[in-house]
Amino acid sequence: HVQLVESGGGSVQAGGTLTLSCVKSSGSRSKCIAWFRQAPGKEREGVATVVPGLGGTYYADSVKGRFTISEDDAKNTVYLQMNSLKLEDTAMYYCAAGLKWYGSRWWSESRYFDYWGQGTQVTVS
Repeated sequence: HVQLVESGGGSVQAGGTLTLSCVKSSGSRSKCIAWFRQAPGKEREGVATVVPGLGGTYYADSVKGRFTISEDDAKNTVYLQMNSLKLEDTAMYYCAAGLKWYGSRWWSESRYFDYWGQGTQVTVS
């Protein structure tokens, strides 16, 4: 079982920066970690995924060049640095861990992620 705890959300003005953190339970054997988000009235969407064993990262087109996902294995933590935030980035952000990596085609497919955190709210105004 993998436990995920997100933090770092908050309110920020457009153009500002936030860094989200996702702490994984120690000893977790996840193959990929992702950030998803869901805004009110909208479907959940994949934001970014990191595959540590392969060194791969994947991003939604809407955040490319602004967001960076990274992992600190020593701290069991995955980060999502968000720069140049826009109003449309407002959402609940969730960290998710997958026990298997299905390939780049499925980097944002939520059904392939096995464990989820409780979420952290990001509000851009």
